[in-house]
Parts: sequence; C-alpha cells; structure tokens
Amino acid sequence: MVAIAFFLIAINGEMYTLTSPPALSFHVLLRKSYSIVAFALIGGAFVWASGASMRTAALVVAAYSCAIEIAQHFTYGKEPFSWNVIDVLCGAGGGSLGALIPGVRAR
Repeated sequence: MVAIAFFLIAINGEMYTLTSPPALSFHVLLRKSYSIVAFALIGGAFVWASGASMRTAALVVAAYSCAIEIAQHFTYGKEPFSWNVIDVLCGAGGGSLGALIPGVRAR
C-alpha cells in the first residue's frame, strides 16, 4: 500500500511542485532527499515482507523507481534523461538503506 501511495504522489505534478517548490534554490536537493527516504521505506518494507537481501532490495526498488520515471514522463515529466538515471540510482540507494533499518531483518 505504501508503494502505491508513493507512486501516486510521485506522478502528481501538483504534489511534486508543492513538496519541492522551484522558487527554493535547493529544491532539487530537497526532492532527491525525499525520494531516498521514501525509497528506504519501500526497501525496508520489501525486505521485511520477503526476507530479501540488500542487493535484491536495491534492484527491486530501482525497478520501482524506473517505473515512476516512466510514468512521470507520460504525465508531467520534463527532466532530462540524466536526471532520470540519477533518480533511479537514488531508488537503488534508498532500497539498500531500507535493508539496514533496525528490525527489518528480525521479523
């Protein structure tokens, strides 16, 4: 459910602008920070539910991030491909971090 909620938020252009207003000079850093935290939560939930390894969590969350990038492209996305790649890498990093959340492995 959390993954679906985050996906819907990620493809909502109004929410995108609300959570990282372009008027802020650091809006890109803010948005990338949000995404890493969100991806860590998704990765942690995935590892908790499946018992998967950190590597598997990174790959699954990177694929999830890639799906978001594709959906954003067809909704409101205007980012260049290089930023899409960075976003997917943030997904992989966040997914890995999620596997390190205390208690995730000890269910």
